[in-house]
Amino acid sequence: MSSIPFNHVMAAHCESGTLTGLLNYHGLKISEPMVFGISSGIFFGYMKTPMLAFPSVFTRIRPGHILKNFAKRTGIVFKTRKFSDPVQAEMELDRLLEQNQPVAVQVDFFYMDYFPSWHRIHINVHFLTVIGKKDDIYIVSDCYHPEIAEISRRALRKGRFAGGSMAPKGFMYYPVNVPIEINLPEGIKKGIKNTIFNMLKIPMPFLGVKGIRRFGDKIVEWPKYARDIEQLAHEIFKINILLEDQGTGGGGFRFIYASFLREAAFLLNEPKLHELSRRMMDIGDAWREISLLASRMAKSRDLGYDKLKELGLRIRAKADLEYSFYNDLQRIIA
Repeated sequence: MSSIPFNHVMAAHCESGTLTGLLNYHGLKISEPMVFGISSGIFFGYMKTPMLAFPSVFTRIRPGHILKNFAKRTGIVFKTRKFSDPVQAEMELDRLLEQNQPVAVQVDFFYMDYFPSWHRIHINVHFLTVIGKKDDIYIVSDCYHPEIAEISRRALRKGRFAGGSMAPKGFMYYPVNVPIEINLPEGIKKGIKNTIFNMLKIPMPFLGVKGIRRFGDKIVEWPKYARDIEQLAHEIFKINILLEDQGTGGGGFRFIYASFLREAAFLLNEPKLHELSRRMMDIGDAWREISLLASRMAKSRDLGYDKLKELGLRIRAKADLEYSFYNDLQRIIA
């Protein structure tokens, strides 16, 4: 079996990038920001529960929901499957590849050994596209890798059937019906309205803009959760990683959302969205200031109450920016 002729491109985020690549293969020319925006990918949450030893922050919707939301808002039909038996999962994957069907799979990123060892961490919600097989070697398009890569059957199986939180369970998907015409303007409006709801109207104090405010208020309490200064420094530095390195495209997905709004302005013939796109770029720059401050604090171990308070106040200022932004967006997309 040889490789399917698949246009490999790098992307900002693995889930939206993988979905975009599959759609382009099936003839729908669409950008990653458009996929991300229609699916309401941008979000914010600050979580601290008895189950969590340390507070958790996230800047996107739950993994898997980009696919679900995009399908619901465009009418594209996808085949999705999970498996309990790795052998059956491999047989089905091989069958689809024989039919020249690229297949998106969910894996634990740690086992993707075409990346250097220092780059890999255990995270069960990485997505890539399998595009071929040669003997016991699978050929994959991973949007975080600069070129088409190869991975052994054994390593891919480990990744697809890793245990732990959000275990992949062999999850795979591929399009089975891509309409000739997609009502993108309608999908855009639905995606924006859902994003506004997520950021402003969910009645929970740890989600959306309220979650950003809670993040800013609670960060001064982080020392009590850390066993020592080294762990605290590690957790503070993770703010930088969360906003810049975990497939966000920079600024906690704010830059990719700005690109979506720029495209939406053209498709909806709504010039006011151009201005909001520029504002979201500025908000992304503001989050990058948080990234820089957090990384400097962590590296210098400058983690006293006053410094954490300063960081928290700057985070709260971002909440004010986003509150104003989404309210203005709501007035345009009524």
